[in-house]
Amino acid sequence: MARIIGIGAGAVGLGTAMLLARDGHDVVVLERDAPPPSASADEAWTTWQRRSVNQFRLPHFLLARTRKILDTELPDVARAVEDEGGLRMNPLLQIPEEIRGSERPGDGEFECLTARRPVFESAFARVAEGTDGLDVRRGAAVESLVVDTAAARPTVIGVRTAEGDELRGDLVVDLGGRRSAMPKLLADAGLPTPVEELDDSGFMYFGRHFVSSDGSVPFALGPGIMHLGTITSLTLPADNGTWGLVIVTNAKDRALLGLRDPDRWETVFKSLPLVAHWLDGTPLEDGVVTISKIEDRIRTYVVDGAPVATGVVAVGDAGACSNPSQGRGVSIGMLHGTVLRDTLRSAGLDDKDEFALAFHEATESTVRPWFEWTRSGDRHRLAEVDAMIDGKPYKPDDPAFEMERALGAAATLDPGCLRAGISATLVLTPLDESLRDAGLRARALELGASWRDQPVLAPSRDELVAMATA
Repeated sequence: MARIIGIGAGAVGLGTAMLLARDGHDVVVLERDAPPPSASADEAWTTWQRRSVNQFRLPHFLLARTRKILDTELPDVARAVEDEGGLRMNPLLQIPEEIRGSERPGDGEFECLTARRPVFESAFARVAEGTDGLDVRRGAAVESLVVDTAAARPTVIGVRTAEGDELRGDLVVDLGGRRSAMPKLLADAGLPTPVEELDDSGFMYFGRHFVSSDGSVPFALGPGIMHLGTITSLTLPADNGTWGLVIVTNAKDRALLGLRDPDRWETVFKSLPLVAHWLDGTPLEDGVVTISKIEDRIRTYVVDGAPVATGVVAVGDAGACSNPSQGRGVSIGMLHGTVLRDTLRSAGLDDKDEFALAFHEATESTVRPWFEWTRSGDRHRLAEVDAMIDGKPYKPDDPAFEMERALGAAATLDPGCLRAGISATLVLTPLDESLRDAGLRARALELGASWRDQPVLAPSRDELVAMATA
């Protein structure tokens, strides 16, 4: 088995490290940030700071793909999240039966297990600390790579920390998330860097957390993410009777920057009839948590059929990161971790080029489709908001966009359309795979043909701007 060095100890980093360690590898994970407090979920929420993770305090929701991987591969982590007060809930089965139809075999797959980010990361950390074959070293920042330049292709064989420690291994795994420094580390070592496809996702997020007095969370009157004219609302149940609420805008929409003010933010949320009742709780922050300049980015470590370097791979957001309002990051990252584990099983590390190519191919077939779907959706949504601000209809020449919107409109009329949409949203079954069913496609196009005529349950653009600037 291999000696593996991981850089980064977020949920995906620790989840991947545990998968590898439990497969017999010797794994060391280096993390620059301090460890979580050990006492409780409340202490993790109030005191733990992850300065290297810019979205750490933003509301989060863990999708069904994450729950499925945890239940199947890391059940003790799932139990630890629940022990911290994590919430198990099935978004499909919360929908009235007259809309979703009677329960079907397989509907349990839609179950989610979720918590606020500091809470679920502390649960991952607690289990990782007790995992045989895994050594998590916190407060250890990686400063440079150790490279074997005598090999036929430049090969990364280890790392050096800021404290001067040198660790060598068979494989370095970049688990550093959105702010990964791996391209710079490679360049500083004189090595080629991965090819990067990069878009600013173009959104700005205005979020707050709330807690109930009785440990309950509000009932959902609609999906967790709803496009409401030129804004999007997120309602995200979490642990211990808490939840997160987010208003998402186009980052260029300066008329809505007033949502940074808690009173204006609350006024706008109160004006949204399907989600206003989610304000019935006590805020956990005094202000509004904001974030922007979040990227849709994918890095490719194989160019023209050859690795840029061997001995190093990227997993999760370090390899492919996307718009966090979709909530797909941890699920895609954990899926990517299983891809790495399985590639090590099938290809091994005896031939570093063969391993690099095999992992690249598996990443392209497993991770890239989810990334491309998210990026396409982001581009359409930004263009749609721009058109709405200008008072124009948005009619792109893209059959996939029309199909997806029709499916969404048909979801309240056809249980099959509903399940196909939710399964894709929860990173279970890709939408294009479900839409290979000709009958499903036909029903979606027929029942959802008038999706543009559906009323928007939100204030007009002028009313929205007035509330955000009052």
